[in-house]
Amino acid sequence: MSFDAATLPYGVYSLPGDAPRVGVAVGDDVLDVARALGDETFATGSLNPFLAAGPDRWRLVRRRLTELVGAGEAGPYLRPLAEVTPHLPFTVADYVDFYASEHHASNLGRILRPNEPPLVPNWKHLPIGYHGRSGTVVPSGTPVVRPCGQRKPPDAAAPGFGPAERLDVEVELGFVVGTPSRLGEPVPTSAFADHVFGVVLVNDWSARDLQAWEQRPLGPFLAKSFATSISPWVVPLDALTAARVHGPVQDPEPLPYLRRSGDWGLDIAFELRLNGEVVSRPPYTAMYWTPDQMLAHLTVNGASLRTGDLYASGTVSGPEPRTWGSFVELTRAGAEPLVLADGSTRAFVQDGDEVVITATARGAGGGRIALGEVAGRVEPARR
Repeated sequence: MSFDAATLPYGVYSLPGDAPRVGVAVGDDVLDVARALGDETFATGSLNPFLAAGPDRWRLVRRRLTELVGAGEAGPYLRPLAEVTPHLPFTVADYVDFYASEHHASNLGRILRPNEPPLVPNWKHLPIGYHGRSGTVVPSGTPVVRPCGQRKPPDAAAPGFGPAERLDVEVELGFVVGTPSRLGEPVPTSAFADHVFGVVLVNDWSARDLQAWEQRPLGPFLAKSFATSISPWVVPLDALTAARVHGPVQDPEPLPYLRRSGDWGLDIAFELRLNGEVVSRPPYTAMYWTPDQMLAHLTVNGASLRTGDLYASGTVSGPEPRTWGSFVELTRAGAEPLVLADGSTRAFVQDGDEVVITATARGAGGGRIALGEVAGRVEPARR
């Protein structure tokens, strides 16, 4: 995927026989940042040292790279993206996944609790989330092995064990923390851009049958912890200035610590592809909770931020069926399987299927900038 020169996303890559190092994607090439800037901070296999340096440093480096590329002086430091191997761009400290789409939450409520209100009572008062497993956050292209676990169909007398039969995907946007915070000190919504460096695309793979059995009373566990895929290029917040929009009107008004102090709704358009076919186009503009509110809620109890923390939006879904960001919604939990162009059907993801999520954001001048892609192919369970 080609990246606009106004985007300049950061990642970690390697050439055959060489150690991983930090690069910036420009067009169809990758720029060796350490060589271009003469800065050994970037001659490492992780973005974490740069992320920890904070917003002033982020802006300075972006300005220098923009000048270098704009002056046509980047040539000696470029290699084709097709020749390099991308890696996980940063060492993930903690991983938190939110549930910020009203459409997604309402859809699941109607499917899973048909005789109850779609939203649980607390949903519009706080951004609901769960703590995930940082060690299973993997870069795009990593095969995803079908998980095994306990599952209990509603008509079964007892649970059984085996490969998940309802393997699902979730289209999400992830936020990468650079600047840490002190334990015991909440981070207000106004400090969002002081701590968050940029965004990645996320596929939070989910085993819906395992989840249904384990979720009550403490929430998702093995159904989510086996793999979370992210795109290999981190797009800085500074590249998304033109994509910023007002967040939705929130009723009831959130408590004071959750009140927005800036516009951090984002005009980002996703595409979800199954084996090359577009099955959904979720819009991020439809999200109810914005990322500054998620960060404020994550830390309001005094939980500290660490460099490399990743938190994700939860499934991005819009108001119409072909804007829903998961198969449990698109197929109504398998009751109405998707019919694909070749005549085959899918209730959930099958072994051998490849899922690719891409996204674009509104750029300066009304155009769109690419945010990359996150891909994963499903492999059979191992047991």
